[in-house]
Amino acid sequence: MSTFWYIARTVLGLLFSRPLVGVRAIPRLPDGRLVLVKQHRGGWVLPGGLIDTNEKVQTALVREVLEECGLRVLGFGRLTGVYSDPKRDPRFHSLCIVMEVFVEGEMRPRDVMEIERAAAFALEALPEGLTGDCREQIEHYLAGAVVVD
Repeated sequence: MSTFWYIARTVLGLLFSRPLVGVRAIPRLPDGRLVLVKQHRGGWVLPGGLIDTNEKVQTALVREVLEECGLRVLGFGRLTGVYSDPKRDPRFHSLCIVMEVFVEGEMRPRDVMEIERAAAFALEALPEGLTGDCREQIEHYLAGAVVVD
């Protein structure tokens, strides 16, 4: 095998055989309610997305909460979990870091192509239709667990 093809195969393997890394926020308003977002093509989820190149986890959380909820992050709470099961997302293998954040502001999603609306819910009155593994992540959060899966 030529050196070029060896290098090309190695680079392509690194680019396409690694999990993508994302974040999900557990946004809490000052009154204790939890903020979720309703996707156009799906149900209710925790706000989040992939971490951009050269971006810190906290920076990604602030960006995603602002884009999907229109809210400002005032501070960070506890790490709820790191979820890495290759079967957790049917589209691709992704690793998801879930963290509590404290937020304020007016709920006005900026990413209107993806997010239909944002809404706040009392912890005992979360909506039906939580999609993906968001329900499990919220249950872990409410139980005070820190999960590495």
